[in-house]
Amino acid sequence: MLNDWLFVGLMLIMAPIFPIAALIIPRILAPKKPNPLKSQTYECGIETVGDTWVQFKAQYYNFALVFLVFDVEIVFLFPWAVAFNQLPLYGVIVGILFIEVLVIGLIYAWRKGILEWF
Repeated sequence: MLNDWLFVGLMLIMAPIFPIAALIIPRILAPKKPNPLKSQTYECGIETVGDTWVQFKAQYYNFALVFLVFDVEIVFLFPWAVAFNQLPLYGVIVGILFIEVLVIGLIYAWRKGILEWF
């Protein structure tokens, strides 16, 4: 019994060490040669023209977020649709409830105006 908790304790000790080490080691080992050319804004290999801090509509972010949510949900629905004929009644009901939650979320996003592009 004590042996099982030893792994948990070891994990609690090691879990913060790895991310902290991943942040500290590059600061120590990385070369430090600041250069004005290195400090310039770089975007897709093209030199920026004008102000680099251009504001864009947050609507684009919301639209992308809704797309991402529904895209991930399709990944969950695909195996359910493939095995639909072999599922018990409980599996069918859970899948239908899942789709209903998605439809409610879609209606909510639609009424909030998130799906309007312009």
